[in-house]
Amino acid sequence: MDAMQHFSTGFAQDVYRDLGTRYDPEQRAMWCYMQPSFRPCCTPELISELQHFYQFVRQNVTSDRESGIHDGIRFLVLSSRIPGVFNLGGDLVLFLKLIRSADREGLYQYAKSCIDLLHIGYHMPITTIALVQGDAFGGGFEGALKCRVLIAERQAQMGLPEILFNLFPGMGAYSLLARRLDPVRAERLILSGRMHSAEELFEMGVVDVLAETGQGEEAVLTYMKKHGRAHNGYESIHKIRQIYHPISYDELIRIADIWVDAALQLNERDLRIMERIAKSQEKLAVLRPGTAEVKQLA
Repeated sequence: MDAMQHFSTGFAQDVYRDLGTRYDPEQRAMWCYMQPSFRPCCTPELISELQHFYQFVRQNVTSDRESGIHDGIRFLVLSSRIPGVFNLGGDLVLFLKLIRSADREGLYQYAKSCIDLLHIGYHMPITTIALVQGDAFGGGFEGALKCRVLIAERQAQMGLPEILFNLFPGMGAYSLLARRLDPVRAERLILSGRMHSAEELFEMGVVDVLAETGQGEEAVLTYMKKHGRAHNGYESIHKIRQIYHPISYDELIRIADIWVDAALQLNERDLRIMERIAKSQEKLAVLRPGTAEVKQLA
């Protein structure tokens, strides 16, 4: 049984509503495309499907290795099928409902589901790659940061706008950015609330590979081929990084607790700003600091 046949056993690629998948046997890469059926943000449905998919891949890879199969999956690529959008972040419509009803448990369960997904993705036993070809806000940016490698096309913009409505990104951004950069620069990025170009983030060291517009998939293939020629070295460096800068589940969930408490303290002005940004999510609008709308919000 070859790798593709083995992976396909027990897996139907049409089981998801908000995800599309394909397997590239030549590169031994599983591609996962976000294609939300409603809002292009981190809805509970999208999070649940990503959790299921990541768990399936991890279990399959573990089973392969235990069975002595050495030609199985080596890469998992996370991308989007929505033109111009990677992911617009947290489900603000849901946040508004939960905050206004003072539903702490609902907010906690949402945050925990995001942390569970991040923890699974960050500790995948294969190389995970985020391909960002459009805008990534808040939780969408966090979703890209959890991958070992972040490849972005030049036109993409990424940022953490939560400070605009008096909150902070509580599902991994600080932990991930502080390790890619340092705590001081991570805090500056988080507190700025502004969008950054892929080129800016590449120069900072947040983006690993900067691709020209329309060349993102080619850049991913180039990276995988280069990785394949020095697989042992790449994997060893990743193991060293996790020893030097581990991210524990306890760290992530404690930060999420702070986020829940902070969300419940937002006042009506903060919620009105969140509501306006939520409406822009539904319209696939792109909020960039410096525009008239964002100046008005701030």
